[in-house]
Amino acid sequence: MGWFVVQEPSASPAAEASDDAASPAGDDVVARAAGRASTPPLSDVFQSAPPAAPGGNVDFDQVYEAAGIDAEERGRVTKTLELLTSLPADTDDKVKKQIVMASLRAFGVPVENIIEAGAQELQALEAYIRAGAKDTEQLTSEAEQRIKQYEEEIVKLRNVMQDRVNEQQAVMKACNDKKLDVQKVLEFFGQEAVARVVRESPKLHEPKSGQ
Repeated sequence: MGWFVVQEPSASPAAEASDDAASPAGDDVVARAAGRASTPPLSDVFQSAPPAAPGGNVDFDQVYEAAGIDAEERGRVTKTLELLTSLPADTDDKVKKQIVMASLRAFGVPVENIIEAGAQELQALEAYIRAGAKDTEQLTSEAEQRIKQYEEEIVKLRNVMQDRVNEQQAVMKACNDKKLDVQKVLEFFGQEAVARVVRESPKLHEPKSGQ
């Protein structure tokens, strides 16, 4: 159901702890926990809104708190993990389990409580992943819709721009063609006559140099 991250068997502390050679009830406890490992609705997991993860940085304590896992329950899992990681890597698995189980008994912490707390943490983390995935999917969908709208608007604007350019080019051609017709009339009277009228007329402005 997405709870467990698949690793090499020898590198999975969860698998090592579940096969409790020192406790006949160990297998039954894990089996009962696994039987409850179906993924519940997010509303059933979190008692309050889980924290955001800016930059992908997860505040696990806040995630667990939002899921109703208190510090004492979290501490049981942390202490067990510390015991496991403190042992030499080459320690035999059976010896490792015997050492850890003896330490847990010395602390007076029932195995069932540790497993329950660990299962709660896994449940909370899986729910947190699904909550983030749901939010990401919604944001992505909305963003894609907006991008599509912007792209459509860009196409429309480009069409308007191109239509205006084409229109102006048509205006320029029409006006230049008309100017040639009028120019024929002025050329008939001669350049000097035209220049004189332009200088003397208050309605006309003599072209500046370069125009």
